[in-house]
Amino acid sequence: MNDPIADMLTRIRNSSLRGKSTVMTPASKLRAWVLDVLADEGYIRGYEAKTGADGHPAIEISLKYYEGEPVIRELKRVSKPGRRVYMGVNDIPVVRQGLGVSIVSTSKGVMSDQNARSQNVGGEVLCTVF
Repeated sequence: MNDPIADMLTRIRNSSLRGKSTVMTPASKLRAWVLDVLADEGYIRGYEAKTGADGHPAIEISLKYYEGEPVIRELKRVSKPGRRVYMGVNDIPVVRQGLGVSIVSTSKGVMSDQNARSQNVGGEVLCTVF
């Protein structure tokens, strides 16, 4: 697997469109940090570390719905292994006039675009969520 973040985002997107309550993904620190931001912003209920069916560490993500519709309407990977996207603090994109969130990997950790602006740091824009 070349892009574990894109794999996790695709699993979340597909499961939410199918109406699943939870989804499993292989565990890693970067995935957990991205999930922390999604949970803090209210896009998922939460996640917990488990052991997968194959015995490897996994993360079980609890998806969130509002009136039967998934809370996550759009989930896009911005920075890819073939084309990394780095932006300064003034260039971090605003998603849907502030209704969505960009997840940014900075020197101070993985955080939302709002937190990156408040801490005055730029970095790699991992994905956008709306």
